[in-house]
Amino acid sequence: MSDKQRSISRLRGRRRSRPYLVLGLLLPALCAGAFLWISLATDDHRPVLALAREVTVGHVVTAQDLRSVRVEVDPGVLVVDAGQTAGVVGKTMSVSLPAGALLTPDAVDAPAIPVSGQAIVSLALKAGQFPAEVGQGARVAVVFVSGGTSGAVPHASAPESGTWRGVVTSVAMPPSEQVTVVSVQLAEAAAGQVAAVPVGQLSLVLVAGGGR
Repeated sequence: MSDKQRSISRLRGRRRSRPYLVLGLLLPALCAGAFLWISLATDDHRPVLALAREVTVGHVVTAQDLRSVRVEVDPGVLVVDAGQTAGVVGKTMSVSLPAGALLTPDAVDAPAIPVSGQAIVSLALKAGQFPAEVGQGARVAVVFVSGGTSGAVPHASAPESGTWRGVVTSVAMPPSEQVTVVSVQLAEAAAGQVAAVPVGQLSLVLVAGGGR
């Protein structure tokens, strides 16, 4: 074979191999695109609202309390879509939830405060009867302190431990009074017991996890 014939043969070989080279470069990209399309088409994950930090009952929801997460949600599970953030901000929590928990409609939509089985009692407290850090959403122990004022706690009302656990729903300082009014949500029976204690014989203790 002459040099000219060999040159022509090599040129034809390169021309025949060029389409295969292009196909070899495009094939991985095509496969990756097809895989991505199939994944998106069959993905059941959707963006929903979760809590960015712990919130307690009575807390008014802010945008900083919420974050969007993509999760696969069973059709029977009630969640709040991430697109409904504006409708959630400003509402009051009807339950306490930890950071990372998915937000559910009944956690913020229930207008009734307190919730079923709970009751709110107001305590008129003087300086020194509650920590300065106590605020809305704080977890507290209502403690019976003997010898505050005349009168005794009815025997049936006092728990064995002398304390009742609850969550602060509001703190107010009436301008014409020398006391701070702290409203605490407790179990309904406990609220009745606390209400029966004479003024001056109760104090609040901020318990673990009580800060917001």
